[in-house]
Amino acid sequence: MNYPAFLKLDGRQVLLVGEGEVIERKAEPLVRAGAVLRRAPHFAPALLDGCALAIGADAPDADLFALSEAAQARGIPVNIVDRPALCSFIMPAVIERDDITVAVSTGGAAPVLARMIRQKIEAVLPPLIGRVAALGARFQAAVRARLPGLPERRAFLERAFTGAPAELALAGRQAEAEAAFTAMLDAPTAPTGMVFLVGGGPGAADLLTLRALRLLGEADVIVHDRLVGDDVLAMARRDAERIFVGKSRANHCLPQDEINALLVRLARQGKRVVRLKGGDPFVFGRGGEEARACAEAGVAFEVVPGVTAALACAAQAALPLTHRGVARMLTFVTGHTKDGRLDLDFAALARPGQTLAVYMGVATLRALHEGLTRAGLPASTPAMMIENGGTPRQRELRGALSAIVAEAPDWVQGGPALLLVGEAVGEAISRPMRVTEPA
Repeated sequence: MNYPAFLKLDGRQVLLVGEGEVIERKAEPLVRAGAVLRRAPHFAPALLDGCALAIGADAPDADLFALSEAAQARGIPVNIVDRPALCSFIMPAVIERDDITVAVSTGGAAPVLARMIRQKIEAVLPPLIGRVAALGARFQAAVRARLPGLPERRAFLERAFTGAPAELALAGRQAEAEAAFTAMLDAPTAPTGMVFLVGGGPGAADLLTLRALRLLGEADVIVHDRLVGDDVLAMARRDAERIFVGKSRANHCLPQDEINALLVRLARQGKRVVRLKGGDPFVFGRGGEEARACAEAGVAFEVVPGVTAALACAAQAALPLTHRGVARMLTFVTGHTKDGRLDLDFAALARPGQTLAVYMGVATLRALHEGLTRAGLPASTPAMMIENGGTPRQRELRGALSAIVAEAPDWVQGGPALLLVGEAVGEAISRPMRVTEPA
């Protein structure tokens, strides 16, 4: 069993013996740690004078054996790369996030396995976690002065490092994080919740962002839409409260104003609230209204983007939304009506050289078709209706715009559907058939 420790090397001498790619890789983290490097292709005992650490690689065996023996005789930690028997310390696989360092070691038995474990940890460790550590350092003295008792201090810091101050720091909003920390310190027992407007993507769980996945695992309450699938909800914390507020055309189980009020009320109870939406919160998801309601109520919030339907649908259909010489613009548009009419700038939408992505447009297909063709878009323009896009259940109806308008109402089976229109749609790429070789 090895005893883990971290060395302070700022301004101290470190000997590197050898030449080549491996020893160069070892040099980089030492320089970041502030070490002063002493390099030599071959070993001589005098090179160890004044050194705090020694590393050898890419050198003749005689030099490496001599370096190991001499360093250990002087009590200087030494590592001979890929030679555990010659080492007095093991160099771990390291994750660095500013002042936070995570080291993984197998005691030299399986360095490749240590790197694989490091990669798994890196995948779930927020990139700006070091900002949270900096926040703790910034307020360390103030916390000790305000909360001298260790149990109270620990409880407070656990709340701060899992609450709004930490989340704001993780989002890179350091000034707001410090303000939130100060507010918590002024009222250390008051509940402090936060709202996260999270894009759940098109429905496939493996298209969630890493940040969305982390927040689902930490949420106290999940307020979710109709378009959020069971696979995505299964990623959430098991004991999190789930509140369904789904809306479909002309059928709102909870009006938007009431959803806004619900988010604010839950956050003021000190809860971590994930408002989970299909696609992206700010693309026809009314996330802007919810963000404004939180801001006006003084509730901290964060917006976590998701893969919006147009991108997911096109990717799975191997359809380039922009294509050189065909489409230089991509326009997102909603097919929802305003006061019973489709209020769109058809002249702009009918211009050549663009792809239209029409959300929620099944019920208004004929009005959309009439408006576009009246504005000059040919009825023969390539189009594609995609249902349940970005999931294993994706279905595609391809053809000219006029044919899609005629067939789609009977073809759609009730799932979320997106219409893509434009010459780039005709550039959809046929996937090669996978051929299995005979055994």
